Amino acid sequence: MTHSAGWGSAIAARGRQGPQALRGTPWLALTLALALLLAATVQVHATESSARSPLRLRFAPEADYAPFVFQAPDGRLLGLSVELLDRLTATAGWDIERLPARPLADNLAAARRGEVDLLSSLRPTPERAQYLAFSAPYVSVPAVLVHRHEGGGDQLSGYDAQSVAVGDGYAVQAHVQEFYPRVRWRAVPDDASALDLLERREVSAAVMDVASARFLMQRLGYVDLQVGAAIGFDYALCFAWRRDRPEIGVALSRALAALPVQERDALTERWLGGQVQDAPDNGRRRWVRLGALTMGVGVVGWWLCVVMRRRSRADRRGGSE
Repeated sequence: MTHSAGWGSAIAARGRQGPQALRGTPWLALTLALALLLAATVQVHATESSARSPLRLRFAPEADYAPFVFQAPDGRLLGLSVELLDRLTATAGWDIERLPARPLADNLAAARRGEVDLLSSLRPTPERAQYLAFSAPYVSVPAVLVHRHEGGGDQLSGYDAQSVAVGDGYAVQAHVQEFYPRVRWRAVPDDASALDLLERREVSAAVMDVASARFLMQRLGYVDLQVGAAIGFDYALCFAWRRDRPEIGVALSRALAALPVQERDALTERWLGGQVQDAPDNGRRRWVRLGALTMGVGVVGWWLCVVMRRRSRADRRGGSE
């Protein structure tokens, strides 16, 4: 006989002996009541502590995607996306761990392995959507062709059989490879590398977004390069997070929606106002805008809440089986 069986048999025997025999056991009922009360108190405290605990995220910044996110020579992380994330974090109280700045391709590979929780300045693509979810866009800029003044023109169709640089793993890479297959595409780690190759005449042109092109050309002093036409591809930049952590999306959507319009306008003017101009695009005006921040935030938040409710119901069903 085990100890638990003996304990149960003794209680049963006392019950058969009548009320007199049970007079010695009120402590047992009191102990059980206190244990239940303690358990309930611990559960409430754990729930409240969980609600108060800051959202913990591993943020993977891109090493050189100015003016959105880049590492300065002194090691500081700068850019529109970085400053926006800082403002959201200050309001929401998140606990952000900044991982070392790396090229985009390395960050995406780490996100696929589950080593990264949050990325910025990303355009959604079907391939990325397999392991990432995306916020509403907070800024949108067109991709353009950059070439030397005496180069082959500002239309990408005029560079057949010539070498043109494009960011490795960038969303625009798949687009240009599909629509301009006769161009000899050269994948590079970042836009600064593309401009360096162009300046040294190792490539005939480069493709990048207009904000990065103008920012880098001014910062690096490339006076013999110029921005050509938009190529028909826009960078609608978003935050991205691991698909298996929908709570990140809920918190991010709420924080984005709560950011005052004046702060958004000041932020885009600070980083893009003096650098970005409308790119030539067959007479159409294209505006760099931060107003897209609120577009779709409600839908994204609603969808994420539905996902979390379904997951919670599924967990409860699993626990009852």
